[in-house]
Amino acid sequence: MTENSVALRHLSLQARNNAWANGRLLKRCGQLTDAELTEPRPCFFGTILATLNHILTVDWYYLDALTEGGRGRDVYPDEDPFADIPALAAAQSEADAKLVAFCAGLAEQDLSRTVATVREGGAVWQEEIGDLLLHLFQHQIHHRGQVHDMLSATAVAPPQLDEFFLAMDRENRGDS
Repeated sequence: MTENSVALRHLSLQARNNAWANGRLLKRCGQLTDAELTEPRPCFFGTILATLNHILTVDWYYLDALTEGGRGRDVYPDEDPFADIPALAAAQSEADAKLVAFCAGLAEQDLSRTVATVREGGAVWQEEIGDLLLHLFQHQIHHRGQVHDMLSATAVAPPQLDEFFLAMDRENRGDS
């Protein structure tokens, strides 16, 4: 097995884990009241709902770059496109499915292929697909962790999010 085929497997698993973790987290967040979702909290984006919106809009942004859509930040209408969990969860599930399919369709030579990412101010950076995916997964883990922590301050218990990869954890995944 080549290094790139190991990387392809890992990225495909990361995409599936990303979808699984997003689904679990959004299911729990769906148990919160609107007031709890929008209560100001000490975090980057100020609320649980805003953080969940950020996770989704960044998915849209990077999916656009990875698929060479060329829209950059125009891919999402505003920073907080969803005001409720059911609509946000449906959109996140759709984005997750696209990311899983994208990763499943990668070939070894795609990992080093560059795609344009349009940053603030119009600066365009060429990034390798493999690196962009690693960044995206790390970004999502980072912000899901923030939501997980914020849930700890509510009556809704945060879900276990680290039971995806190991065989010994399969039973604990429950809803996967």
